[in-house]
Amino acid sequence: MSYPKPFSFEKLNTYSLYERPSKVGIKDLGRPVQAGMGMKDFLASLPSQLAARDLLEIAKRWAKAVRQGRKVIFAMGAHVIKVGLTPLLIDLMERGLVSAFALNGAGIIHDSELAMAGKTSEDVASVLGSGEFGAARETGQFLNQAIGVACREGIGLGHAVGKKLLEASFPYNNCSLVAQAALRQVPVTVHVAIGTDIIHIHPDANGAEIGEATYRDFKIFCSLVADLQDGVYFNIGSAVLLPEVFLKALTAVRNLGHAVDRLTTVNLDFIRQYRPLTNVVNRPTLEGGKGYNLTGHHELMLPLLAAAVMEEL
Repeated sequence: MSYPKPFSFEKLNTYSLYERPSKVGIKDLGRPVQAGMGMKDFLASLPSQLAARDLLEIAKRWAKAVRQGRKVIFAMGAHVIKVGLTPLLIDLMERGLVSAFALNGAGIIHDSELAMAGKTSEDVASVLGSGEFGAARETGQFLNQAIGVACREGIGLGHAVGKKLLEASFPYNNCSLVAQAALRQVPVTVHVAIGTDIIHIHPDANGAEIGEATYRDFKIFCSLVADLQDGVYFNIGSAVLLPEVFLKALTAVRNLGHAVDRLTTVNLDFIRQYRPLTNVVNRPTLEGGKGYNLTGHHELMLPLLAAAVMEEL
């Protein structure tokens, strides 16, 4: 077997760089950041590429939805609360930039613990071995009682927790998203997978009541999704549960004749996951609208996005 000769490029067909279509031009380049630069100038200095371009497009679509009085829904995993973003979320709600919130079961746990004690998020590794993880008495009692209230009064789980927080006048209610939403009559729905939350192992947990309360919130969530035409839906930090809930709500409302085929969807998380990309970004916008996927830490990306929409407005 003879050794192959080097391949020859002598007759390669070439073309002019100046005539070739290109994805990046001078107009797309960013500008250096300057000391003392304001937020508007900082955002304008970003390169018109990839995530920077997407972030500014999302801000424009979000601002347009707000101007037109359309729904903006934040669906969030509990990590968004744990990293300290509740004051920002409350401010967005107060400004009318978010119409409703959807949480998982852990969301009301961390939010309520902040309201009650001014702290949350135990060190799981240090207490799991002794079987003490999740056994905080006050958390289980308060939230399981709120679930009972939801069933007795025929209201949603999020509404019931907000009502109970306000009635209890906890010292840190000002830092509770659910309490402040209840105060302003902003809908909060809670979507529970039984067995995933610490309050489900407490002696006063009632599976039938949990199911009834969260199912009512699913129906309320469907009513919100039915009004998402020309609105914006954010999935922030939920990898499985809320993307699945959103997809089922969307198909249900479309099945019943609601036009939700022009919407903007945004997934924001620090890693990319299959279900948010498929069930939030791609599938819901096949009929119209646009989906975006931003990758980054919530405690950095969400304030940046909030600043961008405020500048846009």
